[in-house]
Amino acid sequence: MDLDKFTHCYDALPAGYSEGHFRGRRYSVRKQISGDGKRGNLVANELGSNDYISLNFYRLKGGKTSLKPCEMPEEKVIEFVIEFAPEI
Repeated sequence: MDLDKFTHCYDALPAGYSEGHFRGRRYSVRKQISGDGKRGNLVANELGSNDYISLNFYRLKGGKTSLKPCEMPEEKVIEFVIEFAPEI
């Protein structure tokens, strides 16, 4: 999977609460970033159903990053973040 593209798309998502679409379904998303910008988490829930996305994202020394999905495949969270289209 493309972690560089994931990072770009993750950074582009608005912090706080938003709603949007992923693969034709509507989701609520809550993205939180630590004060120093080194840690973040994202939780998404499909509205009207039970699909759920949850991840923690860390910025490490030397420009490296670490993605930690919460009890789901890494591919699922990467695909969600890359394809999610927030409403403007």
